[in-house]
Order: sequence, then C-alpha cells, then structure tokens
Amino acid sequence: MEQAKIRLYVDQPLAAGQAVAVGEGQANYLFNVMRLTPGAPVALFNGQDGEWLARVEQAGKRAGILRAEVQVAPLRLPPDLWLLFAPVKKARTDFIVEKAVELGVARILPVLTRRTQGERTRADKMRAHAIEAAEQCGANIVPEVIEAQPLDRLLAAWPADRRILWADEGLVGTAAAFAGLPPGPWAILIGPEGGFTEEERGRLTKVPQVTPVSLGPRILRAETAAVAAITLWQAHLGDWK
Repeated sequence: MEQAKIRLYVDQPLAAGQAVAVGEGQANYLFNVMRLTPGAPVALFNGQDGEWLARVEQAGKRAGILRAEVQVAPLRLPPDLWLLFAPVKKARTDFIVEKAVELGVARILPVLTRRTQGERTRADKMRAHAIEAAEQCGANIVPEVIEAQPLDRLLAAWPADRRILWADEGLVGTAAAFAGLPPGPWAILIGPEGGFTEEERGRLTKVPQVTPVSLGPRILRAETAAVAAITLWQAHLGDWK
C-alpha cells in the first residue's frame, strides 16, 4: 500500500469515500508549502477513527478537498496517564507539551502555583502545539488539553481513583520507587521552577492519592523532569513494556 509522507489531524469524521474539507491554514501547508497536487496521498486522523489514507481531490490556495480511501491503522489510545505541570516560559512549555504527546499521555493539565513563572497560558495554543506533535510522531489521537487552574482547586476536586505521582524536588536519590508503583489511572505532577512552597508541599502530603518520588541524584529543570517522569512511568506501567 502506498505510504503518505504527510500526516494531518482533521476535526471531521473519517470513513471510506468520506470527503474532508481543509481550510486556509491546512490548504496553505498542503498545497503551497508541500506542493501537493490532485492524487497525492495524505494520512488523516481525527482521534476517533484511526488513521486513513486519503488523496487530494481539489487543491486551492485557500481551501481544498481530500477523499478518504482506506483505514491504514486502528485507533491507538495512550495509557491512562495525565500530565500536570506548572507552566514555564513559552518555548520550554511548548517542549513539555511536544514531548508529552510523543511519550504518550492522555491529558495535559497546566497547574498554577505560587512560584509559576510562565507566561499566560492558553489551552488553545497548547492544543495546536499538541496537534503538530501528534502529526509528526505518528500518534493518532491528540491528548486533551485543559485550561490552567490553581493547584488548590485541582486537588480539591481530584478523582478518588486516580493516583498522583509527585516528582518531589526535595527527594534526591534513586528512582527505584517507580518499580513498585501499582497499575491503574495515574497523573504525573511536575512543580514550578524553584519548587513548591512549604504550604503547597504540606497540601500535597495530605492528599491520599499523592505518591512522592525522586527522579535521581540531581535536581532537574521542569521540562527535563517531565520527560524523565513520563519515561520512567511508561517503562514500568505504560505501553513500553
């Protein structure tokens, strides 16, 4: 079967013979930047129907039509893992979102803490970056991105059946605790630059679902800690086993 070199996320149903309209932004990318012409293959996914091979039917400067032909891969869901993190500066926040998609998380939740130093976060901007990451890495779903919310509010409404793996910067040692984690729904919590305040640390220790862990013998930057924690969790409990 012919392989498409370009993957595209679309917010439309996918089925054999389905026409898929592309708007100005995607049309510019496909037909002006990538120079696709009618008949060219494109891989499409929408987070629900798996991945489909489609072909360009109409190519315009500001719009176009693709026609889905055949499903080439079933829907592949990531593990039931959420990422909670305190936003940092834009480029580093974008890195965290990108790597979370590549490594495999189901939901991304920015958390506002006393020491959060990142620029104002927007869920729509993060989702756009998550879509780009999914298109590039072969994922066929895009993790849900939630609007940023204060840590206290998040913990007050936290589901009883989901554990939180807290990458505690106050614990410097080995990451051996990952080997003993029980299966089930999890979230990983990455704190802000400078760490949580003593009040926030006290609040976290009182939440029964929270498990503090070390990420090794050195203090990591927020984006490094996110990658390390997801990787370790995936290796022990996720779909890397």
